[in-house]
Amino acid sequence: MTISLPATAVALFVVLAALCLLVVPSAGFYLPGVAPNDFEKKDHLPVKVNKLTSIKTQLPYSFYSLPFCKPDTIVDSAENLGEVLRGDRIENSPYVFEMRVPQMCQIVCKISVGEKEGKGLKEKIEDEYRVNMILDNLPLVVPIQRVDQEGAYFYQHGFHVGAKGQYSGSKDEKYFIHNHLSFTVKYHRDAQRDVSRILAFEVKPYSVKHEYGQWNDKKTHLTTCDPHAKRIITSSDSPQEVEVGKDIVFTYDVDFKESDIKWASRWDSYLLMTDDQIHWFSIVNSLMIVLFLSGMVAMIMLRTLYRDISKYNQLETQEEAQEETGWKLVHGDVFRPPANSDWLCVYVGTGVQFFGMMLVTMVFAVLGFLSPSNRGGLMTAMLLLWVFMGLLAGYSSSRLYKLFKGSEWKNIALRTAFTFPGSVFTVFFFLNILIWGQKSSGAVPFTTMFALVLLWFGISVPLVFVGSYLGFKKPAIEDPVKTNKIPRQVPEQAWYMNSIFSILIGGILPFGAVFIELFFILTSIWLHQFYYIFGFLFLVFLILIVTCAEISIVLCYFQLCSEDYLWWWRSYLTSGSSALYLFLYATFYFFTKLEITKFVSAILYFGYMLIASYAFFALTGTIGFYACLMFTRLIYSSVKIE
Repeated sequence: MTISLPATAVALFVVLAALCLLVVPSAGFYLPGVAPNDFEKKDHLPVKVNKLTSIKTQLPYSFYSLPFCKPDTIVDSAENLGEVLRGDRIENSPYVFEMRVPQMCQIVCKISVGEKEGKGLKEKIEDEYRVNMILDNLPLVVPIQRVDQEGAYFYQHGFHVGAKGQYSGSKDEKYFIHNHLSFTVKYHRDAQRDVSRILAFEVKPYSVKHEYGQWNDKKTHLTTCDPHAKRIITSSDSPQEVEVGKDIVFTYDVDFKESDIKWASRWDSYLLMTDDQIHWFSIVNSLMIVLFLSGMVAMIMLRTLYRDISKYNQLETQEEAQEETGWKLVHGDVFRPPANSDWLCVYVGTGVQFFGMMLVTMVFAVLGFLSPSNRGGLMTAMLLLWVFMGLLAGYSSSRLYKLFKGSEWKNIALRTAFTFPGSVFTVFFFLNILIWGQKSSGAVPFTTMFALVLLWFGISVPLVFVGSYLGFKKPAIEDPVKTNKIPRQVPEQAWYMNSIFSILIGGILPFGAVFIELFFILTSIWLHQFYYIFGFLFLVFLILIVTCAEISIVLCYFQLCSEDYLWWWRSYLTSGSSALYLFLYATFYFFTKLEITKFVSAILYFGYMLIASYAFFALTGTIGFYACLMFTRLIYSSVKIE
């Protein structure tokens, strides 16, 4: 089943259009190594605040949902679709930086803690929420010394709102807020032009109970933090407790450090994996095992098939052919349309749509278009590509439908356009209601929800119908052998050829191919870490394709040899069953690696992982199906049928 040149050309045009959509809004798109910002001395550096995040609740909140200091006017930054879906809420902040101008003990504001404010702060400290900020498109990080390497650091995204602790000699736990921030801005200076480029944005948070005489707004003289008296905050010996009715003074320092690191390499330290050696070993080990199994499978299949085909072609009489057993005996039934063939067409079309989306996304990511510096870029690209790949979904589903002698192509197009997106949208809408009920910034606004529906109905659905029309208009694919009018009876199968057992066994190897990489992907999503090893991910994706194809072909061959010609659905479910193992592993990951305690957060986790497993099922199942389709057409066209 090949796509004709016109359809391929249209698909290529669609992909290029998607790329243009991603690149045109340059204000929100970042390509590593392009368009750095040059700052002269004393230039204003806008510090922006982002959402509050927690790995314990997975529910983001806006920065100003807590009683933090606010600027005179809060201005929202323009956000792309991916940022909104991630729950990002980027706003301006009251922190004022000037390039290469150090500041010490700057007062931001003083707030009075009421009943509501105290409760909110304590809840966020209890749930270990972190504050996220942005400077020159760089996220704020807390450098933490690595135990295994002296002088080496790894970086925690954002700083904790506060911490729980006890006073010396007391057993009562108290809540302390980080109200003093010691910022460090690293920069690279061009001596010839006397301009600087920002390389890093770091912070060390402290909890300090400030002392002062008469309060005079930001001109107050603090006795606990006085640069003239050389009293600089370096510890939290006298922390600021969160108490109702008490005041909290927020302060900050800014220090600028020159560095020899080039601007193009400024993300290297952010993207450094703390367990890189384990990751390398695991990837290489997985690759070697899969390649070894692939070589074994290919060798066995080629030798066995060559022997079978040679033997069948040497039979001289019809009587000799009837005495033979094996896959040739079911040639009159092997291409008989399966039960519920309409739904098979729909799911194959959905899988092709996913395959196209994943392939193009991986290529963009490997080329550096979707680096973490482009917040929300990966999600935006995947959504747009999914929408435009509806053309391929409609084309492939209608081509298969016509192979099954179907005539109602519009019905298949309608199901292809609505089955998977409709079920995912229903789950997503339900989860969004739960998030909205928690008053989280992660709740997708109505305008964004409307934009998603518009992309679905306005672009994806019409493209599915266009693809279906193009696919159905082409001549039907001819089967290599004729199908008998009366179905052949399937003999009783051995226990190990039972459909359920065979399907479950078939999903183990594809899951094993992505098992290691899956751990890092889940960690990046649910533990809020960067993921930037797209080269390895692309390699694993290729291994997954080969593994799904080979395991499906092998089990399909064994099935046909046992004279069971009902291979259509089983070929799809064999590799597609790896999605079951993915969901089981996600469940294991939830109970062993995450610290989620809230019921709503658990529902969110399993809801999103259910969607991911559903998509993985469509992707892997389609790969296995097409591999078996090409395999069966190849072997039955290679033998002489009397």
